[in-house]
Amino acid sequence: MKIFKTIAWIALVALLAIQFFPVDYNQGETVPPTDFMFVNNVPATVEKSLRVSCYDCHSNNTNYPWYNKIQPVAWFLENHIEEGKKELNFNEWGDFSDRRKTSKLRSIISQIEDDQMPLASYTFIHRDAKFSKSEKKEIIEYMTQLKKSL
Repeated sequence: MKIFKTIAWIALVALLAIQFFPVDYNQGETVPPTDFMFVNNVPATVEKSLRVSCYDCHSNNTNYPWYNKIQPVAWFLENHIEEGKKELNFNEWGDFSDRRKTSKLRSIISQIEDDQMPLASYTFIHRDAKFSKSEKKEIIEYMTQLKKSL
């Protein structure tokens, strides 16, 4: 029993200690003119869906939940955001070549069709981020049309 108490105290001290190692938050001051919404004529319903379901991990301005102040959760979330931005950053859309845009649109369409995006781990907590069938259809149609126009 004494070893259990010692381990519990060490774990508690470690948990408290890691709270002093914050992350760099992904919160830009402004939305750049290269943002997907500025570059394209995005319908309001598609824009709303993308902002709710995609922009937290795929832009330079994340809307953080309250639990992001707690380590190691903050490290986990920040890692997800960094990985998401490496794959696609909607704020940099205007800087992409047409070839890269086409590739990204193809990927977006495929991942939404296959229910790979938004991630299940994200929609588990953010229920409003899960696409309805009509939202999926509308986004896929818009992205397909956009891809054809490039």
